[in-house]
Amino acid sequence: MVTNYLKQNPNLAEFVRYNPVWYRYLSRDPGRMREIEKEAKVFYGKTLPQRIKNINEQVQMINMLSQVAKAMKD
Repeated sequence: MVTNYLKQNPNLAEFVRYNPVWYRYLSRDPGRMREIEKEAKVFYGKTLPQRIKNINEQVQMINMLSQVAKAMKD
């Protein structure tokens, strides 16, 4: 069951490869699949706060580049 689920979700399988302790957790308690999904989202930066932070950083970078372009134009 767990191996099939990991085969269907390559991101989770990769997360488990990077964090081998999850092999032990899942073999003892397959019901922890929801927990591994949450941990993988944090690992890959896919949580809402992480996405907002990433967008904010990109907006700041664009703003800085536009200021530099404006300064070079003057």
